[in-house]
Amino acid sequence: MNRTGKDFSVTQPWIYKSMPDLIFILLPPFLSLLIVFAFPGLFRNPEGIPDLVWLLLIVFVDVAHVYSTLYRTYFDAETFQKQKGILISIPIFVFILAVVLYSIAPLLFWRILAYLAVYHFIRQQYGFMRIYSRKEKVSRIEYWVDTITIYSATLYPVLYWHMHGPRNFNWFVDNDFLYFQSGWLSKLCFGLYVIILIVYVVKEINLVRFSGKFNLPKNLVVTGTALSWYFGIVYFNGDLIFTLLNVVSHGIPYMALVWMYGRKQEIKERHTNVFLQKVFSGYGWLIFLMTMVCFAYFEEGIWDVWIWKDHTSLFQPFSFLPVLKNATLLNILVPLLTVPQATHYIIDGFIWRLSKGETFWAKKIL
Repeated sequence: MNRTGKDFSVTQPWIYKSMPDLIFILLPPFLSLLIVFAFPGLFRNPEGIPDLVWLLLIVFVDVAHVYSTLYRTYFDAETFQKQKGILISIPIFVFILAVVLYSIAPLLFWRILAYLAVYHFIRQQYGFMRIYSRKEKVSRIEYWVDTITIYSATLYPVLYWHMHGPRNFNWFVDNDFLYFQSGWLSKLCFGLYVIILIVYVVKEINLVRFSGKFNLPKNLVVTGTALSWYFGIVYFNGDLIFTLLNVVSHGIPYMALVWMYGRKQEIKERHTNVFLQKVFSGYGWLIFLMTMVCFAYFEEGIWDVWIWKDHTSLFQPFSFLPVLKNATLLNILVPLLTVPQATHYIIDGFIWRLSKGETFWAKKIL
């Protein structure tokens, strides 16, 4: 109970309910860090990420979460009809641009895709922070302290990566980031980073002192973001640790958000689509997960058989496919396979935008 006599868990600005929010949106970065510190021996494998761990993290979480966007867009007939122009034009534009970039230089293509991915990851953390701040009545200064803090929690580790790279991990491929060594700039950025975090902590302490209110989910988002990005990129320098903290902290909350959003819509106003009714029923999350996993496994199987060829044992069902040697076809296939991912990055900028308390593409449910 807080000083107003209200139940603390009820007064918090949850998206769905306290337990689901905590488990699937707010705690993943903390749980990932706990695993890292509790089992350090698991992360000392010099040969990279074990196949089964790679399958779980990359395919069943990272790639799968991309396809959760389908339930917010293409699978929702009402949304698709209203936003048909955007939903059809974006993947076409993405594919054409990707083919052009890849034909110019594959590294240029991967570099632009990497920076687009980083932007998407950063914006997700900002989005969660804003969603959990939606009921706060704060001054403009307090608003900007929150904004600068969440961006600093993500941008400083990325800048450190650029100034101290290459690291023992990449976003997509080797040298997909531009690196520049600068000791003085690195120290300056770290100093500003620490000052910003201190200002945020002081602001939150004063807020509790003078209003008696403490926004638990917002502060968990900010803290989890700062810890996972700092330890995943700056403190540690390992591929598996980076992948665990990066993928789990991003993919699981995103999938949870999509399902929670659909579930609240189903409760408030039943979906007209029978399939969506089942997906967003009480136990529909099983269907939700299985469809995403199937899409992800199929996509990654094509990637591995025709492009990467480094996890063949995991994709035996695709072994019947012929060897693809035609360079022209490969130059089209790589951009084509990235269309779901790049489309997800771009469309995500539309579907969660908040305006006057309402999401950009749906009725108010938060």
